[in-house]
Amino acid sequence: MALSRFWSYIIVCSIVYILFMLASGRQYSLSGIVNGKQNDPLVITEYTLSQLPQTDTSLVNALQAHKVAASITGDSTYFLLDNGIVQLTSGKQAADGIFPTCKNTIMDIWLPLIGYLTFFCGLLNLLNDSNAITKLASVLAPFFTRVFPELPKGHPAYGFMTMNFAANFLGLDNAATPFGLKAMESMQEANQDKNKASNSQIMFLCLHAAGLTLIPTSIIGYRAAQNASNPADIMLPCIITSFIGTLAALIFVSIKQRINLLNGVVIGFVTGVSALIGFLLFYVNKLSGIEKFHFTGNLSNGVLLIIILAIVAYSIWQEKNFKNNQTNIFDSFVNGAKDGFTTGVRVLPYMVAMLVALSIFRNSDLMEIIMGGLSKSLLALGVDPQIIQALPVAIMRPFSAGGSRGFMLDAMKTYGPDSLAGQLSCLFQGAAETTFYVIALYFGSVNIKETRYTLGIMLLVDLVCVLTAIFVCKIYF
Repeated sequence: MALSRFWSYIIVCSIVYILFMLASGRQYSLSGIVNGKQNDPLVITEYTLSQLPQTDTSLVNALQAHKVAASITGDSTYFLLDNGIVQLTSGKQAADGIFPTCKNTIMDIWLPLIGYLTFFCGLLNLLNDSNAITKLASVLAPFFTRVFPELPKGHPAYGFMTMNFAANFLGLDNAATPFGLKAMESMQEANQDKNKASNSQIMFLCLHAAGLTLIPTSIIGYRAAQNASNPADIMLPCIITSFIGTLAALIFVSIKQRINLLNGVVIGFVTGVSALIGFLLFYVNKLSGIEKFHFTGNLSNGVLLIIILAIVAYSIWQEKNFKNNQTNIFDSFVNGAKDGFTTGVRVLPYMVAMLVALSIFRNSDLMEIIMGGLSKSLLALGVDPQIIQALPVAIMRPFSAGGSRGFMLDAMKTYGPDSLAGQLSCLFQGAAETTFYVIALYFGSVNIKETRYTLGIMLLVDLVCVLTAIFVCKIYF
């Protein structure tokens, strides 16, 4: 219900505001909102060539010669179109328009997702047909039965969730999504009310969104591209922030679901994960800058290759299980891949609906108004200006990964990758999740209509990550 209201309200509020701006003369054209592309110049008015000041001969000559005039003031520019109309532009469009968003959602997001789902769901079917998923679930049952008390002991979802958490841990987002969707489907089978999110599904999604990450590979790559002095220096703050966020998600959901976490198994598991993180950090911090980048890249990709090797090798070892099911390893993979494709088709409407709504919201300038008001309020409270400079990433992150990434790159370019604003923007990007998109994607994959308190807790966890990131950056850098 909360997600439905959010989706409805941002569309209504955004369009009403756009029409108000058009009626008041502060919005010249609606074309960009419908058909425009991100970073296109925004047209604020149009003239005929004869309406331009004839005294400004340099402007007229530049337009007639090149059809583009030099910048006038700030980022304002004149363009001469082929039909003789002169457009005055100022600023850039915040996001793709409605039609480009629909197209890009399919071409840039959905089609790659279909590929990932097809391959990794094929591998997961090998796990299932070889009975490996059952054995993995039984090994992890002591921990999972305490965190997911509604799921039966040894439920297949335990194995899928483990693969999802492992992929997130290694910064392998493309692999994590298929594992996570398979976990949601598995838990849906045990869900008594098919239209309402179960406690187990909510716990899993909140833990997934918290995104405990050991190797923020993409963030390190962006920092390297921006010539940071030590691109991998963001690792420790990112790990600490995502770890605190994961613990917060676990605690918040447990309180809501009245789950007792004060037992030896859960405490021992958290301690073990903390020790593993500490050991890897100790080793990585002994490496030089380029060695860190090389090691982290090989570790994440190497573990993925080892997982694929282990699944296929175990399937070969247990080939008799496939024969008992009157199939073989390759056919089992293909059947699982077909399920992955079907899942991808099912989630497309949810992806398009959410991303188009966010496109309208961003292009309406309501996001910019909210950011501006928040910045002024924080400045009045004496908050460090460099923190405020990085806040657009934190505000945009729950809505759009691409939008927040753009703000992050802009912050590094404007203030420097080694500035507090640059480092903090990277941390906001690496230690949080696109909350609204994730809810729409994962619950949409199993046709859940009522998400209950999921959105509220995930946004609360996002806030915890933001506050933790600020605290950690202030101390570490």
